[in-house]
Amino acid sequence: MANILVVDDEMGIRELLSEILGDEGHVVQLAENAQQARAARLAEKPDLVLLDIWMPDTDGVTLLKEWQRDGLLTMPVIMMSGHATIDTAVEATRIGALNFLEKPIALQKLLKAVQQGLTRTPEPARPAVPAMRVLTPEPVSSINSISGISAAAAQFDNRGYPAVAAAPAQPAAASPASQFASLSFDLPLREARDAFERIYFEYHLHRESGSMTRVAEKTGLERTHLYRKLKQLGVESVKYSKRGE
Repeated sequence: MANILVVDDEMGIRELLSEILGDEGHVVQLAENAQQARAARLAEKPDLVLLDIWMPDTDGVTLLKEWQRDGLLTMPVIMMSGHATIDTAVEATRIGALNFLEKPIALQKLLKAVQQGLTRTPEPARPAVPAMRVLTPEPVSSINSISGISAAAAQFDNRGYPAVAAAPAQPAAASPASQFASLSFDLPLREARDAFERIYFEYHLHRESGSMTRVAEKTGLERTHLYRKLKQLGVESVKYSKRGE
C-alpha cells in the first residue's frame, strides 16, 4: 500500500484515478491545482505523484521545476496530459519526471507506470534528450486467435516482411502478421485497440522504410501526433529506417 497524490483540475479524472488506485489498495490524496498540491506535499510526503500538465493556476511542469528547485522532488512523479507536445514531455523528463502518460490513460498503462514508480527512486535531473525517444515494443498478449487470418498472413514471410522482399538477418521478432493472427477478441476493448494500433503502425513503418513523413501521410496523422502515438504504443520507429534499401 502506498500514499499517492493525484493532481488534476478535472474532477472526473481525479475521481476515476482515486477509484482505480483505491481498488489497488493505495491511499489516495487529491488536489485540483498547484496550491493544493504544494500543501499536500508538505503535509504528508507522498510515495508517488500523478501530476497533470495543464492546470489553470500553475501548470504541472512549472510545479515540477519548483519542487526540484526547492529540494522537494524526492518522490517519483508521473506526468499526465491529453494535449502536451513531445517537447513538453521531454522537458518534464529532463527536470526529473519518471514517466509520462497520455490521456485518456489506458488502465494497464496506468497500473504499470504506478508499479514502476513505486519500485524505483526518482533519478536526478538529466540533460535534454532527443525529441524522438525510442521505447522497446511490448509483446501483444492473447488467448484465442481470430479466425480467417491465414489469407492475410500469407502475404508475409515467416519474419513478417512481404513475401516478395528478402528479410535481412536479425534476431527473430514477432511480425505484424503473427501478432495480428494472435490478437484476441477476449481482450478488454482498450487493450485490443492498443494492440491493433501497434501492429498497424509497425506495418506502415516497414512499408515506408521508417520514413515518418510517408507514414504520417499514409495514416492521416500530423507528424507530432504520430511521434506521440508511437511513443505511447512503444513502437520502435528507428529499427525500420532504410530497411531493404
